[in-house]
Amino acid sequence: MTIIVHHLENSRSQRILWMLEEIGLPYEIRHYARDKKTMLAPPELKLIHPLGKSPVIEDDGVVIAETGAIVEYLVEKADGRLGPGAHRESVLRYRQFIHYAEGSMMPPLFAMLVAGRIPLFGKAVLKRLVPMFDVHLDYLEAELASRPWFAGDEISAADIMMSFPLEAARSRAGLGPSRPATTAWLAKIHARPGYQTALAKGGPYAFA
Repeated sequence: MTIIVHHLENSRSQRILWMLEEIGLPYEIRHYARDKKTMLAPPELKLIHPLGKSPVIEDDGVVIAETGAIVEYLVEKADGRLGPGAHRESVLRYRQFIHYAEGSMMPPLFAMLVAGRIPLFGKAVLKRLVPMFDVHLDYLEAELASRPWFAGDEISAADIMMSFPLEAARSRAGLGPSRPATTAWLAKIHARPGYQTALAKGGPYAFA
């Protein structure tokens, strides 16, 4: 049965389209546009899941929310494709970055987004947040300088999870040429045919 992806423009859900292209599972996209004033998801998404968030997928009557949970479900459904490598270290790195993307990277990025929209007070908040976030960027630069992908020698779902926060970091949190391994990794994922196809199918995506 074809997987249905409830896809919100300019959102985390772009990662799910890329994931599906990489693993080659058939899927159908239901598109949703943000409210132009509030930039929030439309109320129609609450008909799919009570939180009204995206991404959400439907597969054979099962509704699954949360990007990380969806990614792990898809790895299992694709018989382990884009899962962790065979070595213990690779498995541990894979598990870490699957959760690090949303657990450690996205909270400060969201705080920066909100602070950037608040006159005066927001600038003071950003002055405190940027040095804290630089610790993350320095850590990730060292990781990617030591191997080609987050979990090991091959691309995995950990890279797909890390794509959105690092694209957001380049857009609004100071990621640039001073961290060449990370920016090279971004260029590498953007050049992948699966990424390009997902981008064409997904519609507006401000961070790509």
